[in-house]
Amino acid sequence: MSSNLKWAILGSAGMLGQDFIKALPNAEGFDRDEFDITNLNSVRKILVDFDVVVNCAAWTAVDEAEENEETAHAINGVGPKNVAIICSEIGARMVQISTDYVFSGNADQPYQVDDSTGPKSAYGRTKLAGEIAVKAELPESHFIVRTAWLYGEHGPNFVKTMQSLEKSKATVSVVDDQLGQPTWTADLVEQVLKMIELNVPAGIYHATASGQTSWFEFAKRIFKEIGADPNRVLPTTSDAFVRPAPRPAYSVLSHDKWALVGMKPIRNWDDALSDAFEAGAFSAS
Repeated sequence: MSSNLKWAILGSAGMLGQDFIKALPNAEGFDRDEFDITNLNSVRKILVDFDVVVNCAAWTAVDEAEENEETAHAINGVGPKNVAIICSEIGARMVQISTDYVFSGNADQPYQVDDSTGPKSAYGRTKLAGEIAVKAELPESHFIVRTAWLYGEHGPNFVKTMQSLEKSKATVSVVDDQLGQPTWTADLVEQVLKMIELNVPAGIYHATASGQTSWFEFAKRIFKEIGADPNRVLPTTSDAFVRPAPRPAYSVLSHDKWALVGMKPIRNWDDALSDAFEAGAFSAS
């Protein structure tokens, strides 16, 4: 069982990292005040005896990465390579959390795990560099888990933003031309734990919620959940919200691979959102 393994969670103070720690009380968590992921010796000092290392540590400020790509690359590209090198030394399996941004976002059908990548942003390029490095260093024991549109109890995210805007604005404009799969961090953690418990083959996996929606429809669904009028959410386009980093227009990831390894994909995003509120991850008011 996964609970009997020795787990290390890197980036343990982040939104996803905190949910891993909650699900694995005996895991050891490490955050940036305890080690420097860009320094191999710093990583070596903390990873001395583990069975599974989950790397949630990342530069996630997508827009800021456009002007700080070298620093973002050090964290998202060199960092995972360092972790993979040490995992190879100690014989640990490594879970590398990655992103839909490694794709161009121009597709019209769900991205398969082996589809060609083509990131359009600095963030996407640096995360792809991390994937490539991990595969090279740990060919037989890497688990690259691509996810997207994460929300959870901890840290800033879209659900909390919508809750805040609902209280402060009469109407909220949200883009309706970007499609993706809102994914609850608790569901992602559960999927990763199951992967390790079942000892699935090394490789790339797409761990996003089932179904798809737009940010606009997602926002309306959040308003409904908190008892607000969904009609206060108004549709707009990406052109109205120009940002330094381009956002993928299409971020739907295929879940076909799960059946091949004897697992079910993560449940539908709509059901998960209801459960997230019911579980107390967010206040309903």
